[in-house]
Amino acid sequence: MRDTRESRLLLVLLIAIAFALITVDIRGGEDSPVDGARQAAATVFGPVEDGMAGAVDPIGNAIGAVRDSGGRHDRIAQLERENAALKAKLGSDDRNRSRVKQLDSLLKTAGAGQYGIKGAEVIGIGAAQGFSWTVTIDAGANDGLKRDMTVLNGDGLVGRVTTVGPSTATVLLANDPDFTVGTRMEKTDELGFASGQGDRPLRVQMLNGKAKIKKGDRLVTFGSQADKPFVPGVPVGQVVRVDPSGGDLTRNVYVRPYVGFTKLDVVGVVVEAPRKDPRDTVLPSKPAKPKPAPTVTVTATPSGQAPADGAERDEQ
Repeated sequence: MRDTRESRLLLVLLIAIAFALITVDIRGGEDSPVDGARQAAATVFGPVEDGMAGAVDPIGNAIGAVRDSGGRHDRIAQLERENAALKAKLGSDDRNRSRVKQLDSLLKTAGAGQYGIKGAEVIGIGAAQGFSWTVTIDAGANDGLKRDMTVLNGDGLVGRVTTVGPSTATVLLANDPDFTVGTRMEKTDELGFASGQGDRPLRVQMLNGKAKIKKGDRLVTFGSQADKPFVPGVPVGQVVRVDPSGGDLTRNVYVRPYVGFTKLDVVGVVVEAPRKDPRDTVLPSKPAKPKPAPTVTVTATPSGQAPADGAERDEQ
C-alpha cells in the first residue's frame, strides 16, 4: 500500500474503530456485543492454539524439571540413603542369623561333651608377636579365662589360650606349626600327636606304626593332665591320607580339621572340664549309607514264540 492521503485516513479510521470496540467490550462486561465474535474466533483458532501448546508443553516441562532438579536430587539422595540403610539392616540380620546358628551349634557341642564354656567373639587375627596363626577374642581374665584353656566352636577344636588380658585373650589356632595336641582315634583308641601345618591338613604322628588306619577315620583330643591345655573328646578332624607303613615305630597320617580357621566368629573357651571323658560322643553322627535300589529285569517275549501248553489246551 502506497503512503497516500487515502491510506493515512484509512489507518486512522481503523484505529478509531478498534478503540471504539475495546471501549464497548469493557463497558459491556459479560453482555458485551462482541462476545459472540470472540467465541467464534476461539472456535476457529482454538485447535491451532491447542496444537501449539502441545508442542510447547514438553519444553516447558523440561524447563520445570530443570528448575525442580534440586528438589528431585535431594529426594533421590534420600531414597538412596534409605536403600543403603535397608541393605545394611538386611546384612546385619543375615549375620545375626549366621551367628545364632553358630552359637546354637556351639551349645550343642558343649552340651554333648559336658564342657562348661565361656562364649566369645573373634575380634582380631594375627598377634603382634609374629606371623603365627592366632586370633584375639573379646573375653579375658575378667571373664574367668586363664592361660592354657581349650578353645572350641560348634565344629570342633579351635586352639588354646596363650595370653590373657583383662578383657581380651590370644588364641593359638590348631593349624599353627607350633601347635601340638594329643589325639585318639575313634573306636580303635590309637593315640597320636597332631601338629599344625598352616593351610594344609594336620600331620598326626601315630604312636603305633602298624595301626590300621584308613581314609575317613576320625580323631578327637586325648586330653591333658588336669585338663590343661586340652580337655578330652573334642573333635579334631578326619583322615584324608595315610603314609604307607615302612616298618617304623611311628606312622604319619594327615587329617582335615573340622574347623575352618579362616572364618572363625563365635567360639567357646572351656572354663570347666567334663567330669568324665566324653570319648566319641561329641563327634557328629555319620550319615547313613544309602541303601541299594532294587533292580527289576524285564524280559521281552519274542513275537513268534509258540503258545504255552495251557494255551493250546484252552484252544482245543
